Amino acid sequence: MKVVYADNNATTMVAPEVVEAMVPYFTRYYGNPSSMHSFGGQVAGNIEIARQQVADILGADPSEIVFTSCGTESDNAAIWGILRANPHKRHIVTSRVEHPAVYNLGKYLAQNGYHVTELGVDSSGMLDLNELTDAVREDTAIVSIMYANNETGVIFPIEEIGNIVKQKGSILHTDAVQAVGKIPLNLSKSTIDLLTLSGHKLHAPKGVGALYIRKGITFAPFVIGGHQERNRRGGTENVPSIIGLGKACELVKKYMNAEHGQVKQLRDKLENEILKKAPDARVNGHKINRLPNTTNLSFEYVEGEAILLLLNEKGICASSGSACTSGSLEPSHVLRAMGVPFTAVHGSVRLSLSRYNTQEEVDYIIEYLPPIIRRLREISPYGRESKVKGQSPSASVRI
Repeated sequence: MKVVYADNNATTMVAPEVVEAMVPYFTRYYGNPSSMHSFGGQVAGNIEIARQQVADILGADPSEIVFTSCGTESDNAAIWGILRANPHKRHIVTSRVEHPAVYNLGKYLAQNGYHVTELGVDSSGMLDLNELTDAVREDTAIVSIMYANNETGVIFPIEEIGNIVKQKGSILHTDAVQAVGKIPLNLSKSTIDLLTLSGHKLHAPKGVGALYIRKGITFAPFVIGGHQERNRRGGTENVPSIIGLGKACELVKKYMNAEHGQVKQLRDKLENEILKKAPDARVNGHKINRLPNTTNLSFEYVEGEAILLLLNEKGICASSGSACTSGSLEPSHVLRAMGVPFTAVHGSVRLSLSRYNTQEEVDYIIEYLPPIIRRLREISPYGRESKVKGQSPSASVRI
């Protein structure tokens, strides 16, 4: 069966060049980088090359990069690291549309003696910066706002957010897992204090991530153990994956501009053609300030679970909401925060493109998705009742 992978916001294919770079570190260069002998020392040297490669795409200094196991660890390390370094400050500001790595941590902190303020978003998924200004207090330890949303692709004005946070004397962390590799960054000229990225979102392997910590930020380690990562993250390094992350970042630097134009062109064609061919469909999220690979659509009168099942029958890979919550029956907290109707929230479906998607694959989705919507409307009691009573149940699809 033909397979069209359109779920790149969940995970990406590991680039062939990345696999090639990693292989020797499983077999030939297997020494422990903390060893005193030269066999392990050469591995330590190559980790530093990878650190430079990560720093290069962020516009950061290599000393500001800490390797972790994933984006979730990086998010937790950032927030816990600042809270532990500032125990007298018990207030955190975040948003209602964060990834579960931040959103659920905020819930945990609120249940364990911290004060957590969650900022709302409007119907386009954008924050109210006046609400942010009012929310930051003298006892605010950290403000954690994502750079780009994983479900809608909406990009937040992080530099404006950072200016507000700096004026208030607090620290800004951003979960940039979806942004890194898709949006040019220069942290040397940024207001961002801590930034999270994850390897498997940019064609590196799963199980590796990084945390940027600006020089001068007081930070308490999250994983306590050995002296690794300049005493900021204990544990023997995952060398092959770190090498792979470095190579993936090198490729990002090489392909980002061309990829941005190519992927956005495919996304725009996909979106426009589906809107033409599937009546009663609309785009969710900000029309301009969003990732080039992502579009979120709502289809009236159908259920999202059925869309996923029928897409799967055609070999089109998709998922509902965040991949980290796809096993839950709870509706998307992101779409709820945007005020999307309950039936649409429960039926949310996600598709997203990468540089490995082709024109033929986009045409394939355009060929099969609108007929699936028509078929579901014909058999759906919601569709029949809506036409008679003027109701508007819907399901959301992110591409």
